[in-house]
Amino acid sequence: MSRFAVTGLSLAGLKLIKRNRLGDSRGFLSRLFCSEELAVAGWHKPIVQINHTRTARRGTIRGMHYQMAPHAEMKLVSCIRGEVFDVAIDLRSNSPTFLQSETQILSAENCCSMLIPEGFAHGFQAQAADCELIYLHTAAYSQQAEVGLLFDDPRLELTWPIQVTDISERDLSHPLLTTSFRGLNIL
Repeated sequence: MSRFAVTGLSLAGLKLIKRNRLGDSRGFLSRLFCSEELAVAGWHKPIVQINHTRTARRGTIRGMHYQMAPHAEMKLVSCIRGEVFDVAIDLRSNSPTFLQSETQILSAENCCSMLIPEGFAHGFQAQAADCELIYLHTAAYSQQAEVGLLFDDPRLELTWPIQVTDISERDLSHPLLTTSFRGLNIL
């Protein structure tokens, strides 16, 4: 029996992963990762890095981050406390959905994760106080390869569900996309 239900989303390669909980009077068990079961969803590389974030304030935005090749990464993003409005943006130059986004609610209650392929930017807005996320990455963080998009860039046409209460100086410093931006060449 699979511990995951995999749903393809509107952007090629992007998947929503629903974790099945096994529970009883003591609580529950929810598998966060299984390479064999997630291979069907497109996860074929080893996990190189795992990050845990806590966002204290409702309305905070983190993102929209990605890494340039050769440090491009696939991510599996899971909310283990609270609720977030999760966003993935297709930056693949050869994609018919270039610069389109997909949003999902990830929460501790719905047991959903977003599997984000290489060539996507990612970010989220906390919909509750004290949100915690676990990120599994196929590439290690590289400061030289890190890039970001401005959360309110008009070309992205993102609509955030609640008022923005906090965003880092770093995330506010990302430039607007220019018409010369042609995307990422992901092999």
